[in-house]
Amino acid sequence: MNRKLVGVILAAGRGTRIEPLTFTHPKPLLPVCNKPIMQYQIEDLRAIGVTDVVIVVGHLKEHIIKYFGDGARLGVKITYVEQKQMLGIAHAVAQLEPVVDAPFVLLLGDIFSLQKDLAGMAEVFWTRKAGAVLAVKHEPNPEFIRRNFAVILHASGTVTRVIEKPRYLTNNLKGCGLYMFDLAIFDAIRRTPRTAQRDEYEITNSIQILIDDGYPVYPMETIEWEMNVTFPGDLLECSRRQMQRMGAKSVIGDNVQMPKGTVVDGSVLGNNVVIRHPIAIRNSLILADSVVESSTDLDQMLITPDASVQCQLPAEGSEG
Repeated sequence: MNRKLVGVILAAGRGTRIEPLTFTHPKPLLPVCNKPIMQYQIEDLRAIGVTDVVIVVGHLKEHIIKYFGDGARLGVKITYVEQKQMLGIAHAVAQLEPVVDAPFVLLLGDIFSLQKDLAGMAEVFWTRKAGAVLAVKHEPNPEFIRRNFAVILHASGTVTRVIEKPRYLTNNLKGCGLYMFDLAIFDAIRRTPRTAQRDEYEITNSIQILIDDGYPVYPMETIEWEMNVTFPGDLLECSRRQMQRMGAKSVIGDNVQMPKGTVVDGSVLGNNVVIRHPIAIRNSLILADSVVESSTDLDQMLITPDASVQCQLPAEGSEG
C-alpha cells in the first residue's frame, strides 16, 4: 500500500487580533524561541516522512515565500497556493484539489503545538483505512471547547459528530487544528454549505458530511499542548512552553548587544537585538532587530522593531 502523505499548512489569514505584530509579519511566521511557528510544523511533518508540502498563502504571502522558498533548506518540497478570499478552512482546503493527489495532513499555520505521536496518528489513518483522523484533546476548560469544536464518539470509538463552537457540551473532547484526510474530503467540501453563523465554509461541516457518507473517522490524542496564537500574550506562553521542553531558562539569538549587568530571565531575545541599559528582562519576548531604549525593567513585554506591547499571559490550559 502506498502510504504517501502530503503536508498542507493553511497560512492565509490576517490575524487582526494580534496586531500590530501582523502588520509586518504573517501570523505563521511569528517566532517561538526564535523559530517561526510554521517551521515547527514543517519539521514535524518531515519527522514522519512527509516531503511534499503545500502552503496556502494570502496575507503578506511574499514574506512566507521568501522565508521558506522551495523548502529544500528544511528537506521538503514546497508548493504555494493562494486563497484570495477568506471564507473559512473548508474554502481554503478546496483550493488544494488541483495540486494534492494523495491523502494529506492538514495543519493550521497559526497554531503552535507540542506533538507527542504524529506518527501514531498516521498509523491509525492507514491501518484503519480512515476517511479522516482528527487530533483531539481532553480539555478541562469548557471555554476552550466552545472556541473550537466538540467531538462526539460512538461506543466503538469512531467519531459520530463534530460540532463547531458548541454552546452545550456533552463531553470534554476538543478538536484541535490538526487533521488527516482521505481525498474523499474534497467531495464533502463541494457539498458544504456556507454557514449563517460566520458566513464561512466550515471544515467541521465537511467532516460531518464525510461521516454521513459512511467514511470512518477516528479521534487521536496526539497533542501534548497547543495554543491558537490570537493575542500577544499567547506568543509569550508558547515560548515559555517551548523553553520548558528545551530545558532552557532563556533563549538569546545571534549578535545580541547588551551592557554588563543586564539580567535575562525566562525571556527570548531575537537576532540583532540591542539593549541600551542594564535592566532586568523577565518573561518577555523581544523580536529580531529590536532596539530596547527602556531604562526600567521589563516584565511580560513583547517588543518589536516598531512597537511595545504589555502582555497578559493566558489562563492555564490550552487553546487551539
